[in-house]
Amino acid sequence: MLDKMKLGIIGCGNISGAYFEGARKTDVLEIKACADINMDAANKQADRFDCHATSVDQLLADSEIELVVNLTIPKAHAEIGLKALAANKHTYSEKPFAVDIDSGHKLKETAARQNLRIGCAPDTFLGAGIQTARKQVDSNVIGQPIAGSAFMCGHGHENWHSNPAFYYDIGGGPMMDMGPYYITALVNILGPIKRVAAVTTKAFEERIATSEKAYGLRIPVNTTTHLTGILEFVNGTIITMIMSFDMWSHGLPCIELYGTDGSIKVPDPNGFGGSVQVAQARGDWAEIPLEFPQNARIIGLIDMVRAIRNDRPHRVSGDLAYHVLEAMLAFDKSSQTAQHIRIESNVERPIPLPVGLKEWEVED
Repeated sequence: MLDKMKLGIIGCGNISGAYFEGARKTDVLEIKACADINMDAANKQADRFDCHATSVDQLLADSEIELVVNLTIPKAHAEIGLKALAANKHTYSEKPFAVDIDSGHKLKETAARQNLRIGCAPDTFLGAGIQTARKQVDSNVIGQPIAGSAFMCGHGHENWHSNPAFYYDIGGGPMMDMGPYYITALVNILGPIKRVAAVTTKAFEERIATSEKAYGLRIPVNTTTHLTGILEFVNGTIITMIMSFDMWSHGLPCIELYGTDGSIKVPDPNGFGGSVQVAQARGDWAEIPLEFPQNARIIGLIDMVRAIRNDRPHRVSGDLAYHVLEAMLAFDKSSQTAQHIRIESNVERPIPLPVGLKEWEVED
C-alpha cells in the first residue's frame, strides 16, 4: 500500500466540493487543510469535510502538506502555483494552466528546476467515454484520422451562475473556460497540435446578469466570446472548432472524427461517460460499449499522487496543460495577426488506461 499524501486546497468555491468528495473515494490522499480569501468559505468546507481552515500562507508553510490543489479563479492559477512551488510543494491546478504563455512557461520551468510535479485539469479524458473513443481510434477502427469537428456553443453564464463576471474577464470566455476539455481530449486521441488558424470576435461589450444571486450586475466583456478556427495536428488531422458564448441554440455535435475507413462520435469531453458511436465505411452508426470505469473529477489527481509515489509520469501533466494553453491562446493571436500560428511546444500523448480497471483505479 502506498503512503498517503497530505494535500492542501486553496480556493473553496463551487468546484471545491467535487475535490473534497472525491478525496473520500481513495486511500492514497488526505486533505489536511483548506484556504480561501473568504474565510467563511474555507470554514464551511473545513467543517463539512473534517479538515483545517487556514490562511494561504499558513497552508503553504505546513511541512506535512506535500501537494497543493489550486482551485482559485483563472487569473490566480499561475500566481498560486508559483507560490506552491516556492514552498517546495507539488501542485495540481484547475484549468486553465495559466492565462498567458509567459506564466505557463514559468510554471513549467520552475517545477522542472525544483524537481517538483505540476498537474492540471481537465482529467475528463481519463473517463470511460474518451478512453473508449481513443481505444477505437488506436485500434484503427476508422482508419487514419483525416478531419474532425469540435463544437461547444451556448450563451454564457450570466443567466444562471451566481458569480458570472470572471467568465468574461481575461482568462475567461468559452475558449479558456471550455477549450481545455475539448483540446485536451483531442490531443489525448490524436497527439500534439502543429498550428492554428482562427478568427475571433465578441457579440456584446457588456453582459447583464439575470441569475438570482447576481441579478442586475453589469459585466464588461474583456475577452472574445466567439472563436472559430482550424487545428492542424502533427499527424495531419484537421479539426474545425467553434467555441462560443454567443449562440442561443444550435444542433452541432461535441466532437466527431472522420477517418479513411469510417467516423466516430466522441462524447462530451466535459463529462466522464457518454455515448461512443462508430460508423464504418458505408455502414450505420453503432454504439460501442464503454470499456473503462466512468470515474469522475479527481481521478487525474489520484493518478498524479500515485505517479509521484511510484516515480512514473503522470497523465494530467504540466507539459500537456501547457501545450493546450498554447493552442488556446493561438486562436486570438491568429485572428489579430491574420496568420497561421505555429505551436512551439510538443507533448507525448498520455499513456492510455488499461482495460479491466475498477472505479478510481489507475495502473502504477
